[in-house]
Amino acid sequence: MRVQSNMFLCSLALVIPLAAQQPPPPTGFFESQVRPILNSSCQGCHNERTRTSGLSLASREALLSGGNRGAAVKPGDSSDSLLIRAIEQTGDLKMPPQGKLQPAQVSILRRWIDMGAPWAPENVTQARPKGADHWAFQPVRLTEPPSVRNTSWVKNPIDQFILARLEKEHLSPSPEADRELLLRRVTLDLIGLVPSPEEIRDFVSDNRPDAYDRVVDRLLASHHYGERWGRHWLDIARYADSDGYTIDAPRTMWKYRDWVINALNRDMPFDEFVIEQMAGDLLPAPTAEQLIATGFHRNTPSNYEGGIDFEQYRVEAVVTGFRPPAPRSSV
Repeated sequence: MRVQSNMFLCSLALVIPLAAQQPPPPTGFFESQVRPILNSSCQGCHNERTRTSGLSLASREALLSGGNRGAAVKPGDSSDSLLIRAIEQTGDLKMPPQGKLQPAQVSILRRWIDMGAPWAPENVTQARPKGADHWAFQPVRLTEPPSVRNTSWVKNPIDQFILARLEKEHLSPSPEADRELLLRRVTLDLIGLVPSPEEIRDFVSDNRPDAYDRVVDRLLASHHYGERWGRHWLDIARYADSDGYTIDAPRTMWKYRDWVINALNRDMPFDEFVIEQMAGDLLPAPTAEQLIATGFHRNTPSNYEGGIDFEQYRVEAVVTGFRPPAPRSSV
């Protein structure tokens, strides 16, 4: 037993220094070195939704399944992997389209494939990026409304949250507004206009239990709804009917403005709302409306003063994410 123990200790003495020199675990190498390259240079086109050329790099399974040209990698053999030939641009396929990767990045991807293309399993705990705990990035969960004492005041679950806070502060709800004031509030909120005398009269005399709900439905169906709420997006997009700078000459942009208003009135899904403005012209067979949506990129100020360098302002518009301001054109 002593001989065996001594042999074990000798073996352990040899193994420990070797283990200390071993590279990081394959999944750790993938997460720290490989995934950032794939995310920044590849997955914009090769994801589960887009699958350019039939290829997704969202998972190891998709990577090995490949796309229209076959498997993207051959685990253990980087030299015979399509991904490496593409990023080294040694054949007809040259990726990524925005330019060659740095030699160090290519070396990392080669090493990863030669390691067998390991992929971190979903249950591997990763460092959460800064801001990941923000409420906007949390999955939607069903929340149970809090308990309240004055249950007779509650008309819907939202009221329970409001009343719970009031009761916590030892406050009582304000008296219910009269029907004329209530109509004024909801009309201003939803369409930004005051109700007409006829609308006030109709609502005050409407004794149906769903009279208020009918008012809300009418206001949501109003064309003015898109005007009221579209202005928030137009402010963010820096919409203007003039070029800006000292000349500030008028320009034709009203079709883009109307597109935003109509999108709100049609209750367009937010992903479509953004995609059509960012890249409506890149969609398959884009419609005239989708091309108008890309007027978003023409909201940048355009300088037409005498003696300016038009190329300078064209470059400045491009690098800030907008289309060139010159030559002037209408949407």
